[in-house]
Amino acid sequence: MSFTREFPLLGAAALATLVRTGEVSPVDVTRAAFDAIDRLEPQLHAFATQAQETAIAAAADIEHRIARNEPVGALAGVPVAVKDLVMTKDLRTTFGSRLYADFVPDHDDIVVERLKAADAIVIGKTNVSEFGFGAVGHNPLFPTTRNPWDLERTPGGSSAGSASAVAAGICPLAIGSDGGGSVRVPASFTGIVGFKASMGRVPLWPGCRDERFPGASGWESIEHIGPMARSVEDAALLLDVISGPDPRDRLSIPADRRSWRDRAHQDPRPGLRIAYCPAWADLPVDPEVRAIVDAAVAVLEGRLGHQVELAPSPFGDLIETFRSLVALETDITGLRAMARGRECDLGGPVRDLIARSYAGDVFCDAVTARKAAVNAMARFMAKFDLLVTPTVPVLPFPIDWEGPGIIAGVAVADDAWTPFSYPANLTGQPALNVPAGWTATGLPVGLQIMGRHLGDDAVLELAASFERACPWSDWRPACRA
Repeated sequence: MSFTREFPLLGAAALATLVRTGEVSPVDVTRAAFDAIDRLEPQLHAFATQAQETAIAAAADIEHRIARNEPVGALAGVPVAVKDLVMTKDLRTTFGSRLYADFVPDHDDIVVERLKAADAIVIGKTNVSEFGFGAVGHNPLFPTTRNPWDLERTPGGSSAGSASAVAAGICPLAIGSDGGGSVRVPASFTGIVGFKASMGRVPLWPGCRDERFPGASGWESIEHIGPMARSVEDAALLLDVISGPDPRDRLSIPADRRSWRDRAHQDPRPGLRIAYCPAWADLPVDPEVRAIVDAAVAVLEGRLGHQVELAPSPFGDLIETFRSLVALETDITGLRAMARGRECDLGGPVRDLIARSYAGDVFCDAVTARKAAVNAMARFMAKFDLLVTPTVPVLPFPIDWEGPGIIAGVAVADDAWTPFSYPANLTGQPALNVPAGWTATGLPVGLQIMGRHLGDDAVLELAASFERACPWSDWRPACRA
């Protein structure tokens, strides 16, 4: 096999098998990933920090172990990119902020520990919006990340670099984090799979937990880490590696007994009751997005045989509640102290956050509103097995914007164009983006599949069956490895 030529077409599961059987060299795989970075990074700006030396050394170690017939992990030799909000020991982690421009953590996040234990090759850190504040790919520290389908458009965020790297074929897998849609939004904008599993399914530490790092220690009750991949199977394989409880994360939950990858190979039971909410609380949706998602939902009903019911959203627009909870869980005092005299180094969203004053009753009201939303969702999901929506109500917009500004003729705030994604962070239930289709101009549109509380298996099974019915792997962006 001419591996340099074929690598971008291979998924993680197939690649790991080829490495384990000795058909390809993990060193060659790793070098191919960095060759792709060299070619594409000047256009994409997906990476904040590369880890070529340590990555090749790790690949060489795997190669030697295979030659000695020693066991290797489930992701042996698979290049993986890690979002720059996720801590990596001895590898610069900036959180997209000038305040941490030279910060090198003394610990790996739990998910990175597990990646390394599975013999994945961490090739570098991917670009983010500052501290995750924003569903776009720019920050004050690095060049703006671009969408490989159209370099003048945003890939979404805040897992911008992770999405672009996977979509462009630099690596088959990436780690993203999702506090309000930051895995699913960029997955939708770049035509890949992004899965925010149930709260606690993937443990977090020190991210969101370590009070020593203002800006990186917030969002505790809404943040998730999740897989980003070019297929549901690969996303499930990565979930197998990174999920399961850890005592350092008090919100982590027991492991499921079955393999998530096995779930992705299993068809869901026939006749699922699926709610379809084409709009959330009557907020606007781009007509082109609506048409593509309508067609995808018709597949669920017509070809896959499920019972689809048009339904109103379980609760209304809670963007103010979401904003207040983000502020409540952010160490604003610590950020203010850290940024004192350096306020000009901060991007607009973070600077605005720490400049505001907050009344306690605003936070109390937000907590109460969240409880009401969780209860409303539970009542809604008691009638349905799954809920499907557009993932994002708009197509990718120009790279230097904070938001689309206008959707279907209606003005929207910069942080208020993700009505379908942040509700699952408030409730903690599983939600996944799978490509629904492409516009006439070649821009991807995503379908969001949301499950009941802890119903990750049903989400994966439906997503995989839809992917088999509407395969999309032949769709490749113009900017690709």
